Amino acid sequence: MMAAGALAFDPTAESNGADVEIILGKNARTTCFEVTEPDADDDSTGDKDAYMASVLARYQKTLVERTNHHLGYPYNLDFDYGALGQLQHFSINNLGDPFIESNYGDDYWGYITNCGTEGNLHGILVGREVFPDGILYGSKESHYSVFKAARMYRMECVKVGTLITGEIDCVDFKAKLLQNKNKPAIINVNIGTTVKGAVDDLDLVIQTLEECGFSHDRFYIHCDGALFGLMMPFVKKAPKVSFKKPIGSVSVSGHKFVGCPMPCGVQITRPKHINALSRNVEYLASRDAAIMGSRNGHAPMFLWYTLNRKGYKGFQKEVQKCFRNAHYLKDRLRDAEISGMLNELSSTVVFERPRDEEFVRRWQLACERNMAHIVVMPCVTIEKLDYFLNELIQGRSIWYKDEKVRPPCLSTDIGNHNCSCDLHK
Repeated sequence: MMAAGALAFDPTAESNGADVEIILGKNARTTCFEVTEPDADDDSTGDKDAYMASVLARYQKTLVERTNHHLGYPYNLDFDYGALGQLQHFSINNLGDPFIESNYGDDYWGYITNCGTEGNLHGILVGREVFPDGILYGSKESHYSVFKAARMYRMECVKVGTLITGEIDCVDFKAKLLQNKNKPAIINVNIGTTVKGAVDDLDLVIQTLEECGFSHDRFYIHCDGALFGLMMPFVKKAPKVSFKKPIGSVSVSGHKFVGCPMPCGVQITRPKHINALSRNVEYLASRDAAIMGSRNGHAPMFLWYTLNRKGYKGFQKEVQKCFRNAHYLKDRLRDAEISGMLNELSSTVVFERPRDEEFVRRWQLACERNMAHIVVMPCVTIEKLDYFLNELIQGRSIWYKDEKVRPPCLSTDIGNHNCSCDLHK
């Protein structure tokens, strides 16, 4: 499990729009274990096996403790895949094009990725292959992998402003499109941003493109649905992401809401696009159409297992639980006069960054500027939230007991109406 809070930031510093220096903090993991040759008599003494067993036992204890205080990152830790233990005796390599033995679907093609980032890298690569001279547009609150893709593929990239909710500002988007009308547009649309969980308005993005004179054969849309892409179908009034609309691809993560124990995801695009990207590889007796060569062959089995076990109604109940508990957290923060925000189509609750970095590390909170957030997943219970809130409220009574030190203002990050600083409460 990753340890959050590994980046140090002064929450008392004021943001002036400039880049903030981020320094690796004391939470960076430096522990390592030496690899040594077994002793000649180890088969008889068993000393090496006993040592390794003790290391694993200590590590398991650490993982249990970290799981009990895991709130800041979008992983569903409530799972049991004991039935799949029998498959761990096999090396399963997922190679090549999974559709090579079929005639491809009429509407889509896809594969199991190693992570959400790979889905974005693939979707944007397909867009670049369709439009080699296209410009990549993404909101400034898009996942870092979107801009990583632009660097890797040497693409011209334009960052678009966002609304206070975190969703793309289509007024700014329109202005920047009009500056580059002579080049095709490749757009990353967020189905849940990293920090605020904001959902870009896909229909408005398409409308903006059309108003700027971009016909459907002059733009490519990739939808990054890493977390919320698999939650949105179960939310009433949520917009629909569908290949019936002029999108090029969509990616989701399998280790987040779904709860796969290893990083993985699904990337889906249109067959006509993937044909331009793929190449035959005789060595594989298949086609190379993915980013990675070897992919985790166990991941598809874990995804298949949990999808079958839970089904539509099971996932629907889990989404309802996430939203219900997220609203509970937001209301408790408001009652305690702590700045906080929850977007309508999200279970990510943004609140003021705790002043104590040890507290941030303990609860594995993801932080940006003066904001922290909790991603309410199915494994986050009311009891766990109460435990956290009680510690937070107690901590604030210590951090701000001196009247000279006050909670940060979050009005520029989450709006005046969500800010409970001295000026806005």
